[in-house]
Amino acid sequence: MYIPTSFMVVTPHPDDAELGCGGTMSKWISEGASSVLLVCTNGDKGSAEPDMTSQKLSGIRAVEQEMASKALGLQKVVFFDYPDGELEDSKEFRERIVKNIRRYQPEVVLCTDPIRQSFYIHRDHRIAGQVVLDAIYPYARDRLYYPDHEKEGILTHKVKDVLFWGSENPNETVNITEHIDTKIEALKQHSSQLSDIETVGSRLKDSAIRAATNEDYQYAEAFRRITFRQ
Repeated sequence: MYIPTSFMVVTPHPDDAELGCGGTMSKWISEGASSVLLVCTNGDKGSAEPDMTSQKLSGIRAVEQEMASKALGLQKVVFFDYPDGELEDSKEFRERIVKNIRRYQPEVVLCTDPIRQSFYIHRDHRIAGQVVLDAIYPYARDRLYYPDHEKEGILTHKVKDVLFWGSENPNETVNITEHIDTKIEALKQHSSQLSDIETVGSRLKDSAIRAATNEDYQYAEAFRRITFRQ
């Protein structure tokens, strides 16, 4: 996989991006790529604590996401603040993704894979992945979709590749051997979501070893890559 000059990550919830592509983000940032993270929901339902409220949890998770992004060196984080579990394949959500793609002009976009058949996928993951794919092609590319963007000076953009993490059929791996520790440190910032923070590192390393099977390096992240005609 080449090193892009710029990339965008669209994460359904705080912590999904660090888990799915934290090593790749760290690697590309270290190589000079510009970066932006779009956080679709505020994660305000992800707690079993009896005294936790959605309002309190969303605040905690926003702080955790900021700390994780700092650990990775991300340049920009954009919070959409949709309630957890309430993403919809709507014109309004799609327009927000399209506008940010046009504004930041990423060469590569990374997101959750919307297609799984052998096991269940959270609806926010499924919907985010599908909306991102539609936003890239054809919406962000063609100027007559959301023409008000052009009036604001936000021009159309052709994304080169999308990388879906969490895929059942990956066709691309990224060597994250030198960045596995940064990935672990970033994910640890999401402490509200970790039942046993001491085992995070070993579990992430085990997963990265499996992703690197048949490769000549130790740790990898695996993706389903789609390349768009330019």
